[in-house]
Amino acid sequence: MRPQEHLPAAPKVAVVAFDGIIPFHLSVPCLVFGSQAVRAEDPCFEILVCGLQAGPLRTSAGFTITAQRDLSGLEEADIVVMPSWLTADREAPACLLDALRRAYARGATIVGLCLGAFPLAQAGLLDGRTVATHWEAAGLLAARYPTVKVDQHVLYVDEGQVLTSAGVAAGLDCCLHLLRRLRGADYANKVARRILIAPHRDGGQAQFIDRPLPASPAAGRFSELLAWIDAHLAEEHSIDALAARVAMSRRNFTRHFRQATGTTVKQWLLKQRLLHAQRLLETSEASVERVAQAAGFGNALALRQHFRSAFRTSPSDYRKRFRPNAPA
Repeated sequence: MRPQEHLPAAPKVAVVAFDGIIPFHLSVPCLVFGSQAVRAEDPCFEILVCGLQAGPLRTSAGFTITAQRDLSGLEEADIVVMPSWLTADREAPACLLDALRRAYARGATIVGLCLGAFPLAQAGLLDGRTVATHWEAAGLLAARYPTVKVDQHVLYVDEGQVLTSAGVAAGLDCCLHLLRRLRGADYANKVARRILIAPHRDGGQAQFIDRPLPASPAAGRFSELLAWIDAHLAEEHSIDALAARVAMSRRNFTRHFRQATGTTVKQWLLKQRLLHAQRLLETSEASVERVAQAAGFGNALALRQHFRSAFRTSPSDYRKRFRPNAPA
């Protein structure tokens, strides 16, 4: 979340469609940003599906779609989404690259989902940035564009004006993250519940790279443990105590925890506490000190330090933005 981010009353989201697109990829940003507003004071986003080619566009599923606009729609968009691309080795046409560059130059937020990172890289919009793409294409992206740092272990990367995601369902994570950045955690959580997906997934692509884990009783125990921790974030949680709770040694527990969540206990706890603090700042009148205690940070100073590091703003400024009528 960036406090200087201001959008018009009805922000326009331009989604690029092209011949041969996978319908699911196209539906991801339309589903997240096209959802009806969950708060009366928040206007809906306006979705513009912009066709790369004129006329009906064929999809990979065999049916055709008709785009509302051509690429000129990108010129008036506040957010431009490249929801995918044909293949990692297919060059994007000059008209698309020019449209992406113009949108970026006037300050639009640019989003590349899955292989959509490739046209963005070809347009020069990813130079010097850390990005994500589908793990199968990460090596090719890094080799073809050496000035781009490809992180194949994450679900998405937020670099401010440019966001990129890993493959397929990770596009939902990225779009929900951007929605959270623009409208707050409580709003994004309500949209996630409406479309029946998790508001936030922990871990990264490493969980999905061709090394499936065998089913085990530990998986059920970990699900129960994570739910229990989430309900007791205000308490202290040591690795030894959590390991004992699921009847594991410390070594086995840390290994299984990373396999289950894709991250460490410390990182997972910090992320959950920050998410809980966001929700409390948006939905309650509790002081920053009380929010810090309820989220498990102990005191307001610790919350402010972690909050600024994660969101580049203070808890008070965050509350002013997403709950402007809250008491001081």
